Amino acid sequence: MPRSALVTGAAAGLGAGIAEALAGGGFERVTITYRKTPPAATLRAIAAAGAQGAAVQIDYDASERDIALQLGRLVDERGPFDTLVHGVGPLVIARFARTTLDDYREMFDGNVRSAVLTAHAVLPAMRAARFGRVVFFGMNGSSETRPYRGFSLYQAAKSALVAFARCLAIEEAASNVTVNVIEPGHIRDKTVRRHVARTIVSPAPRGRAGSFEDVADVVRFLVAEERDYLTGSVIAVTGGLMEADERNASPP
Repeated sequence: MPRSALVTGAAAGLGAGIAEALAGGGFERVTITYRKTPPAATLRAIAAAGAQGAAVQIDYDASERDIALQLGRLVDERGPFDTLVHGVGPLVIARFARTTLDDYREMFDGNVRSAVLTAHAVLPAMRAARFGRVVFFGMNGSSETRPYRGFSLYQAAKSALVAFARCLAIEEAASNVTVNVIEPGHIRDKTVRRHVARTIVSPAPRGRAGSFEDVADVVRFLVAEERDYLTGSVIAVTGGLMEADERNASPP
C-alpha cells in the first residue's frame, strides 16, 4: 500500500535524517514540520531519495488551541498519515537549583504536550484505516527513570512520554496501530553519517559516536508494515551506554 509519513521537528538533526531514510525506504510521501526556517535542504534530500516531500510550519510553543488547529489543517491538507515519527523535543541540561518554571514548561510542553496533541491529530485516520505506526523518542534511561545530574526536568518529561506511549500502545493495538519508543544515545553531531561516526571516539562501550543512520535504521524497522506484533517497546540505540557521560556524571 502507498505509505505516508509525518515527521515532526525535521528541519535538521535526527528528524531530517529520519525523513530522508523513510523517503528512501518505500514511503511515497514524507511530510515534515518545522518551527522557523523552511527546511529546504531536508526537502531536497527527501526528493532525492524518491519521495514527495512537504514542509508545514508548526510552532509547538503556541497555545494548545493554536497547535491543535495547525495540526488539524495539516492532516486535512497533507494526510492521512499511516506513520508518525514525533521528533519534537527540546532539551534543557541544568541542575535543578538553576532551573526555572519556564524551563519546566518548556520541557513538558515541548516533549509531552506536543506528543499528545500530535497523536490526537493523526490517530483517528489510523484507527479508521486499521493501520498505523507511531514512534516517539525518549532519552537514555527514561523508561527506567534512571537519574542523571542535570537532567531532572528533561528526564522527567521523557519518562512521562514513555508512560504515555506505552499506555497508547495498549489502547490502540486492536486497531493495528503500534506505538514504540527509541532512546537515542551518544549522538552529539546529528548530521554525520555512520561511516564518519565510526571515526569519532565516544564513552559508549561500542567506543564510537552514534549517527542519525543508526537511529533511522531502527525507525524503519519499527514502522514496517509487517511489524504489527512489536508495540509498547522501548529500544535503546546507545552503543551500549548505560550511564551518563563523564561531564554529567561528575560531582558539581
